[in-house]
Amino acid sequence: MNPTQKPDPVYDIVILGASGFTGKYVVREALKFLQTPSSPLKSLALAGRNPTRLTQSLEWAARPNPPPSSVAILTADTSDPDSLRRLCTQTKLILNCVGPFRIHGDPVVSACADSGCDYLDISGEPEFMERMEANYHERAEETGSLIVSACGFDSIPAELGLLFNAKQWVPPSVPNQIEAYLSLESDKKIAGNFGTYESAVLGVANAEKLKELRRSRPRRPRPSICGPPAKGPTLENQKTIGLWALKLPSADAVVVRRTLTTLTEKPHGLPGLNESPEQIQKREAFWSSIKPAHFGVKITSKSLFGIFRYVTLGVSLGLLSKFSFGRWLLLKFPSVFSLGWFQKKGPSEEEVESATFKMWFIGRGYSEESLASQGETKPDLEIITRISGPEIGYITTPITLVQCGLIVLGHRESLVKGGVYTPGIVFGSTDIQKRLEENGISFEVISKIKTQG
Repeated sequence: MNPTQKPDPVYDIVILGASGFTGKYVVREALKFLQTPSSPLKSLALAGRNPTRLTQSLEWAARPNPPPSSVAILTADTSDPDSLRRLCTQTKLILNCVGPFRIHGDPVVSACADSGCDYLDISGEPEFMERMEANYHERAEETGSLIVSACGFDSIPAELGLLFNAKQWVPPSVPNQIEAYLSLESDKKIAGNFGTYESAVLGVANAEKLKELRRSRPRRPRPSICGPPAKGPTLENQKTIGLWALKLPSADAVVVRRTLTTLTEKPHGLPGLNESPEQIQKREAFWSSIKPAHFGVKITSKSLFGIFRYVTLGVSLGLLSKFSFGRWLLLKFPSVFSLGWFQKKGPSEEEVESATFKMWFIGRGYSEESLASQGETKPDLEIITRISGPEIGYITTPITLVQCGLIVLGHRESLVKGGVYTPGIVFGSTDIQKRLEENGISFEVISKIKTQG
């Protein structure tokens, strides 16, 4: 942080958009760590357009206890740059929950980059994330503002899952491909987050803009991956985990690729503001143990009907997102086009509490690196790992966002001074995995099998 610009922030964290569907769950998670003995979170404020709704959100999040009187309520609006600038002078860190980020995110990132305030969000929108990097990275480096998107379910489990699987490939073995298989489970109806659906509609509608943005930017070095890329089927019956799987165009894959690209440029990770020799050694040892791999994501179902629902949604988005009346239909009747998966009113608390996820990471590669260079040799080693946890949008997302926030607060000196980065490259070598395990998200090695090469 730049001490000349921010002499004395009043709050450790401001949660922006705290009265939204996801925002109130983020408040509930943050309250667990407010003024507890080992937590760096000593002061908290909630910000948004409507103070009454923010107060109601705080009351909901605190129950059955009364809301803590120390939590401040601040008025701020993403369409009012002055209110955002004021917010940035009052806090060390903003947790932004106001989506779609394509519409509301830029002014918040701009205010943080100018002021030196740190910023985390829960965006899963590739164009927004890459545009922020293009527009604000250099400014954020100058002011010491650390800007990290995708700190929710998009894309912490995918990023940490890839790194966890990659760490299991002990030399001389090397991975070639790591595929993530996402399984959503519930005793009740699985209900999706409408904000995620809205972001997907706008993302498909603006796919050309993302291509233009990428074409306009300098080419970056690609990771050097052992062996040729494997072209898997779009739809498969994945017998190892007993599920049908459909290949998904995914923000997770985009974020992971950006992490691996940064690692190609900085093989020892990002140096911290003021690291101790031990911290430098730990960071360099961590990143030197990570070998890059081709990465993709598949959504799974126990039945073909479940896959049909995903296909129906994908076709609807593809056909209707391209024109304004189609987008209106998609956003007006989400339940129709997603066969009941997404609804405007959001899931009930019972539906949220009963849902869980499993994300399997199937890594295929070579037992010896020398085999990869022998052209025709097929991978002969398979390592399967798994991350599992509670409902993705309202429970896992707040857990991952808040833990990233606590790392920024408590260990700022060991993190990079500033810039726009992915969560994997910023948090990968910290104790983020241990923190998530302590908060209900598990990491397991399932199997390590020599296959027929």
